[in-house]
Amino acid sequence: MQGTSRGRLRVYLGAAPGVGKTFAMLGEAHRARERGKDVVVGFVETHGRALTAQLLEGLEIVPRKTLSYRGTTFTELDPDAVIERAPALALIDELAHTNVPGSRNEKRWEDIEEILDAGIDVVSTLNIQHLESLNDVVEQITGVPQRETVPDEVVRRADRIELVDMSAEALRRRMAHGNVYPLERVNAALANYFRVGNLTALRELALLWVADKVDQQLDQYRAEHAIVGTWETRERVVVALTGGPEGDTLIRRAARIAARSKGADLMAVHVTRADGLTSGGDPANLVRQRTLVEDLGGTYHQVIGDDVPRALLEFARGVNATQLVLGASRRGRFAQLLSRGVGVTAASQSGSIDVHMVTHEAIRKGRQRPRSQAALTRRRRLIGWGLALLGMPLLTIALRPMSLLLPSEILLFLLLVVGVALTGGMWPALTAAVLGFGLLNWYFTPPLYTLTISRPENVLALVIFVLVAAMVSGVVDLAARRSREAAHARTDAEVLSTLAGHVLRGESALPSLLGRMRETFGLTSVTLLERSCGDAAEGESFPDVWKIVSTSGGVPCTSPGMADIDVVIDDSLVLTADGRVLEASDRRVLEAFAAQAAVALRQQRLREEADRARPLAQADRMRTALLAAVSHDLRTPLASAMAAVESLRGTEVAWSEEDRAELLATADESLIKLNRLVSNLLDMSRLQAGALGVTLEPVAIEDILPRAIDDLGLPYDRIKVDVPPDVPDLMADPALLERVLVNLIANAARYHPPGEKLLIAASWHGENVEVRIIDRGPGIPPEAHERVFMPFQRLGDRDNHAGVGLGLALSRGLTEAMGGTLVPEDTPGGGLTMTVSLRRAP
Repeated sequence: MQGTSRGRLRVYLGAAPGVGKTFAMLGEAHRARERGKDVVVGFVETHGRALTAQLLEGLEIVPRKTLSYRGTTFTELDPDAVIERAPALALIDELAHTNVPGSRNEKRWEDIEEILDAGIDVVSTLNIQHLESLNDVVEQITGVPQRETVPDEVVRRADRIELVDMSAEALRRRMAHGNVYPLERVNAALANYFRVGNLTALRELALLWVADKVDQQLDQYRAEHAIVGTWETRERVVVALTGGPEGDTLIRRAARIAARSKGADLMAVHVTRADGLTSGGDPANLVRQRTLVEDLGGTYHQVIGDDVPRALLEFARGVNATQLVLGASRRGRFAQLLSRGVGVTAASQSGSIDVHMVTHEAIRKGRQRPRSQAALTRRRRLIGWGLALLGMPLLTIALRPMSLLLPSEILLFLLLVVGVALTGGMWPALTAAVLGFGLLNWYFTPPLYTLTISRPENVLALVIFVLVAAMVSGVVDLAARRSREAAHARTDAEVLSTLAGHVLRGESALPSLLGRMRETFGLTSVTLLERSCGDAAEGESFPDVWKIVSTSGGVPCTSPGMADIDVVIDDSLVLTADGRVLEASDRRVLEAFAAQAAVALRQQRLREEADRARPLAQADRMRTALLAAVSHDLRTPLASAMAAVESLRGTEVAWSEEDRAELLATADESLIKLNRLVSNLLDMSRLQAGALGVTLEPVAIEDILPRAIDDLGLPYDRIKVDVPPDVPDLMADPALLERVLVNLIANAARYHPPGEKLLIAASWHGENVEVRIIDRGPGIPPEAHERVFMPFQRLGDRDNHAGVGLGLALSRGLTEAMGGTLVPEDTPGGGLTMTVSLRRAP
């Protein structure tokens, strides 16, 4: 819809289900409606919560679209209906929701993007565990993988993000009162996902993520309003590195300063002179110090600037730093008298930034000077002019009383001209040569005190003097320019080296790369634009539409023509930057950054495609393996049961009571096996989906073992149970523990020699109770111990009559769900021992 401004997105972010995100969203909708705003409900899920359902009363609800998938009917958000209704505000719950296959978009956030593009404001909800960047952290904390995620960039682009917060104890009380889940699910939820530790960790994750978002908004506000002063909203410690030996001491001191404030940022910065003149820094030191900074949780930055104190302070103000750590000067006393130095200058101009001057062992030991100056500084040129204008008259005064021969006098003047050339460059040397020619002619060439030269050899000598002086001046100037070019090339090489390290460390995500580019060149904003051309009829043309792929800094450029700098990467990508116009020599480095940005974009999109394809491939592998297993394993007991039932129903044969009993027993045994196989498949599916309910309670192992043995129908004379009377109760879900033991005993009995008893022993050590199922079968090679726990693995099976290969995988999954472990060990003398270890009951 051309001409329609994009709608605004507001997200209610919570740390866990039940904190009140949907409730807050509906409350905001009623307030907006009272203010006269046109509000509709696009999709809101109440999850059976009465108070939430009451808030839906009085709000217009847009009909959902109905989809059929695998014989089941589902309802989903209908973005077309919302866009056609065209309200001012639409409420759409569960931003990370995955749509039913067959929908136009795979994810609900993609539906919301279409609605926002139509100019409709949207309010949505999201839990912190569904953010892509925190997915693995949440799984590590809770043990529950999250299948539905949303890219962080989608949420960060939201115009407003509000944290819906609640303490862990308050949320658990809400759950205990039945305000979140049905009462039959409360105990399992409180004992697993909604433990106090889990909820506290998730709450901290949510607070930190929102704090980062607030920092980003603050930086953008400061850039838009040209605010350069420091706002001490959060401690940020910047340590300045020169590449000298004192850098390690400075980094550790800065890290200790940052550690005093929880959540403080540590940043190290190295200033590279634009003319290539460094302060004697050793690149090897910088590489080592960068590694040290990153090991301590900080970040390394490199900026270019002619004035080192100014560049350092501009960086510190740009990142809103509150503390600046500098090393005490390594220069000697005499050098300090001539120049204040970086530390003193930065401290005097730091303003509201606290400056720490740190002492170290290299104080006043001097700096290692570069072997050759890279270019002629302004100071050297002034000295050269002074030597030319004052040195020639002084030399003339000194030579007048000596009465030397003219060739000797010419050589002395030439020596002075060479000195001027080496000090001040070509133009002071040429001036000295012309001035020396005149003084030699007037005071030392007969006839004296006239410009007339009587002897031809004197004319030749003076002309050669001028030519030599000119050539020496030209050579010195050429060498200075070549040195300047080499120094600039070295600066570029250092920046590119930093970029290479940035890529090798895996930091090639676009926002990070653009941020490095902005810091390096002192820009206010850097933006990567992508061209998206509209469809045009023949003979018509639409102007190019530029889409912001990623940006860093202040207000981004929305088209190449608005930027101070633009670098064309290919037909569809352009890198733009604002802040200042770079020199032509700097564009080479900028083009390298641009090329890497294009590579990072392609890698990001390839990762997204791979992430979308990975669950499909995994599901396909699981489906293929399941079909193969089902075709061989489920068919056998099903066929046996069907054959027995059909025989009993037939009238051609008159079965005796013994035959009928045998057929019924066969059908019963086959159906029991079939039920066990189907139960294993269903439990494995629940485990992989993270939907298995676990209720832990004190359980006596002597009560569970007989039920497991009876379930298998094994005669007791084939089993020896060794459970000492002092074995304490253990914490387990009784039904799940019985399933674990049934699978393990059945697997052991399958391989145990028929004439020997299968041993089941229990013991306890410290806080754990262990149950061992010990068989004397062929055993398993040590290298295959972990492989037997993979689904559909049956080592040594060839006839495919021993189950679908889920028993051990399911047993380990159920044991770990109860907080225990299942470990295989070799039985002394041959065989395999499966050890189930669970926590003892308090």
